[in-house]
Amino acid sequence: MKHYHSVENTIVEIVITLLLVMILITCIMPLTNVVALSFSGKEAAISGKVSFWPVDPTLASYEYLMKDTRFFDAFGVSVKRVLIGGAINLVMSLFMAYPLSMEKQRFPSRGVYMWVLIFCMLFSAGIVPWYFAVRYTGIMDTIWALVLPGAVPVFNVILLMNFFRNLPGAVRESAELDGAGEFRMLFSIYIPLSLPSIATITLFSIVNHWNSFFDGMLLINSANKVPLQTYIQSLTIRTSDLSTMGLSAEQMMAMMSQRTFNAAKIVVSTLPILMIYPFMQRYFIAGITLGSVKE
Repeated sequence: MKHYHSVENTIVEIVITLLLVMILITCIMPLTNVVALSFSGKEAAISGKVSFWPVDPTLASYEYLMKDTRFFDAFGVSVKRVLIGGAINLVMSLFMAYPLSMEKQRFPSRGVYMWVLIFCMLFSAGIVPWYFAVRYTGIMDTIWALVLPGAVPVFNVILLMNFFRNLPGAVRESAELDGAGEFRMLFSIYIPLSLPSIATITLFSIVNHWNSFFDGMLLINSANKVPLQTYIQSLTIRTSDLSTMGLSAEQMMAMMSQRTFNAAKIVVSTLPILMIYPFMQRYFIAGITLGSVKE
């Protein structure tokens, strides 16, 4: 009987492993194709000869992208947005999740606030009211227009709140016996014990701010204040720009196309997130799992 169960478990593990490998290959193949396309020549890209390895390798698309000074201005705006917006999201999530994690006896109005949060997460007023709300606050065409409208990420608050509720009650009771107040409880006990969940919501905030482009199109008017993703969405190959970069228009246009250029844009915009994720990976799974068990 034990041998039968052992064989059965082995078969299940093999099937699950094969399934995960297939999913991994399915996810990697498109990314590999985009990277190969970004390094390929114009003719190979247009004729569809590029699969998972560059054909007629060239750095023309990256040279055109990197010699554009506006690209680095937009990159700096996105970094600034991630730092400011991520910090605001983290602070607001912590100060909102902590009281909501308390029992109803300690926070009688908890249910009301929870309903408001859930309602805001499921429904939105729409783009037009959102736009006019930002416009009439006087923050249009500033970095605050990119970070303040999403200052309270509801999903992050719920994830962090559930993580707080999973912490042992004895920890809180011991701190109360020692005379710890609410602020000391949050900063000395809850936050140090919740690093996996905090790392998870921080990663969510970073990805959200870095990848956002639509709000930059609507709320930013100055060219030097546009975030990277918004700028990349508007990029096209302009022959007039090549001369200002000291490049030969004929040579550059012969080596690159709009297709290879778009692939290079995707690769460059993805690199920062790929560099950050490995450092947070060990916290990510624990934060997602423990923060999604309760209400």
